[in-house]
Amino acid sequence: MFNSNKGLATLIALLVLIFFSAEYALQFSTESLMAQPQEVLPESEIEEEVEEEEEEKGPAPIVYGIPTDSLEIVEAEIKRGESLSEILSHYNITPAQVDQLAKKSKGIFNVRGIAANRSYTLLHALDSAQTAQYFIYEPNNIEYIVYDLRCEMTVTKVEREMEVLERTLAGEIKSSLFESIVAAGGSPQLVNKFADIYAWRLNLNRIQPGDKFKLIYDEKVVNGTTIGFSNLKAAFFEHRGEPLYAIGFDQGDGVSYYDQEGKSLKKAFLKEPLEYSRISSRFSKRRFHPVQKRYKAHLGTDFAAPRGTPIRTVGDGVVLEARYTRGNGYYVKIKHNKTYTTQYLHMSKFAKGMRAGKRVKQGQTIGYVGSTGLATGPHLCYRFWKNGKQVDALSAKLPLANPITKKHRSEFEEIKEETVKRMEAIELSNAKQDMLATNEAKKPEDA
Repeated sequence: MFNSNKGLATLIALLVLIFFSAEYALQFSTESLMAQPQEVLPESEIEEEVEEEEEEKGPAPIVYGIPTDSLEIVEAEIKRGESLSEILSHYNITPAQVDQLAKKSKGIFNVRGIAANRSYTLLHALDSAQTAQYFIYEPNNIEYIVYDLRCEMTVTKVEREMEVLERTLAGEIKSSLFESIVAAGGSPQLVNKFADIYAWRLNLNRIQPGDKFKLIYDEKVVNGTTIGFSNLKAAFFEHRGEPLYAIGFDQGDGVSYYDQEGKSLKKAFLKEPLEYSRISSRFSKRRFHPVQKRYKAHLGTDFAAPRGTPIRTVGDGVVLEARYTRGNGYYVKIKHNKTYTTQYLHMSKFAKGMRAGKRVKQGQTIGYVGSTGLATGPHLCYRFWKNGKQVDALSAKLPLANPITKKHRSEFEEIKEETVKRMEAIELSNAKQDMLATNEAKKPEDA
């Protein structure tokens, strides 16, 4: 009995010890946690977090003038071969609705004209069907077409405002003319214009490192983005230390370019009627005809080029003939003045509006390369008359275009003086320089 009571007392004492040990451990753990310093955010940071949350809950963006608070925005590009019907079919728009849309779009924009890699934006409802409400297509950088797909459906063409900004550009030839102007901030389009102006006075294949150039031109800008240039006002080129200005001036028939003395920088005629081609057959008094299989005179120059290549008139003039014959195929003949006449043979088709009596300007497209008439493949046969006699166009000595007339001499001298001062102020080291002036915002037809 004594042993039993003693064992029980020992057990009770052990349980009490365990209980107090556990309570102590729990109290120690709680006090330790309470004793640790708590991180307190500054009031400024708390305010910033609140502000960020408020910004995230701001109003939905307005896209192309359309509020999107109840719409989902989808932005993409047209894929190759993709049609408007195919795009809209994924957003609960039926082919019948697209057909209706195409009819309403007539006269505004042909829905079949949507092109691969052009941007579009689609706004659809937030329902499970994701029904399209608007489709906006950008055919170019200036215009966009808004297709309103709700209810009765409407189609609207919108033209963005375009700014024309005057710029200057300068540099020194390091390698080629193309690479040097582009490196200075110019575009390939600007290089081509510059080269066209100086082509008659300078051999651009012989320019050398150290030659210098300066340009004053207008740049077209839409929504802060440059989309091209609209006008080269003046240029300067120093070749082997000799300066040559190109001053843009209009004597009443469009802008042409003149040197410091008022002489035109261009000839009255272009060297060739095709921009990119190769000579496949030259002017000859005796050539074997590939179709007729006999030797005969070939009083023209053949230029081989892909079918559809634009053919340009080499000079200003009046169309004498624009018709078809068995030998010449579709051809155009142009009288430039009392001395010179040119002819362009074997066209695939005429340019729009080409007919007898029409006035044409140098460089204007008059037709397209083909192989009509007696021709074995696509090419242009170019013929050149001087005083009623056919001559070799490539060896004929061509006259310069008209110089500044007495009537316009005073006005030209003023513009020349101003241009020279501005060119002298342009520093070569600055390449493309800051905007000099801003014209009023213009729409595309005004530029």
